[in-house]
Amino acid sequence: MKEGRRPLPKLDRRRFQRVKINVLGRFMLSNRTEYPCQVVDMSPGGAALMTPVSGTMGEKVIAYLDHIGRIEGEITRVFDGGFAMTVNASARKRDKLASQLTWLANRHVLNLPEDRRHERIVPRNPFSHVILPDGKELRCRIIDVSLSGAAVALEQRPPLGEAVTLGRMRARVVRHFDEGIALEFAAAYQNPDVITNNL
Repeated sequence: MKEGRRPLPKLDRRRFQRVKINVLGRFMLSNRTEYPCQVVDMSPGGAALMTPVSGTMGEKVIAYLDHIGRIEGEITRVFDGGFAMTVNASARKRDKLASQLTWLANRHVLNLPEDRRHERIVPRNPFSHVILPDGKELRCRIIDVSLSGAAVALEQRPPLGEAVTLGRMRARVVRHFDEGIALEFAAAYQNPDVITNNL
């Protein structure tokens, strides 16, 4: 019996418990165009993504997710602001995914060191600008910055998961708060000077 080939979407949903996580990434639909995304919940058998563009039911998706890596599957449900997809993976890959998801879910609950993995500093010149995907520039004040992200005071709050540029650094919006937004850089920088020079 070909266990791995049987379509069991409903059983998969029951077999794997979904966990709420906040992970950024990018995905491709069948047209091969890349878009940013944010995972809102995921199990080793499926994921729900907030996306600027939704595909169609049954369409193949390939996603590259921070802390998780490459996943692929098909769209099973389309909702306002995103879609749900299956995760096609071997039993070994599903086991690995289960461990990654447990760690990702618990690091927020336990506030593990990885969550604030780099020291935060206030730059000498805190003023910069955020560039939106349409090219619009928004003046901002940097509250603090680390090797992996920044908190920015900003009147206009781009949507969660949106890819923006802070100064000359690519980033994504990961949180909204009263004064503005929290950003995660697309790459973790090794040197604080590189960051301050690119703000």
